[in-house]
Amino acid sequence: MKRFLTKILSLTLAFAVLFATSSFTVDMHFCCNKLVDVAIFGNAKPCKDKKQDLSKPSKKCSLGQMDCCSNKSIVKKAEDNLKKSHFDLEANQIVFLQTFFYTYVNLFEGLKLKEIPFENYDPPFIKKDIHLLDETFLI
Repeated sequence: MKRFLTKILSLTLAFAVLFATSSFTVDMHFCCNKLVDVAIFGNAKPCKDKKQDLSKPSKKCSLGQMDCCSNKSIVKKAEDNLKKSHFDLEANQIVFLQTFFYTYVNLFEGLKLKEIPFENYDPPFIKKDIHLLDETFLI
C-alpha cells in the first residue's frame, strides 16, 4: 500500500511540475453567447461567412451573423523561475567516468545459452546410506 501511495504522489508531483512549467492557449469562439468552437494550441474556427444584411436591421441574433460572434482567449504563461544546473567536466573526470562505465558493463558477462558445466561428470555412487548408518539427521 505504501509503494502504491508513493507512486501516486510521485506521478502527481511530476504532472504538477509539467503543468507549472508549460504554457498553452485556449481559444474559444462564441456566437450568440453560445460556445461554438474550442481550440487548444491554435485558433478556433469562426462561423460560416454569412454576413448580416445591413439594409435589414434585425434585433435577433442567429448563428450565421458575424455581428453577434466574439472570440475569447485564455493564455496560461509558463513560469521560468526554475534553476538550471550546469556543470563542467574536466579531462581526468571524463577518463574516470569512461573507465568506470566500461568496467561496470563488462563485469556482467553471461553464460552461453544451455551450457551445463557438470554435463560430463557422473554423480558419485553411494553403496550405503551413511546418514542412517551413523544415525545423524539434520533437524
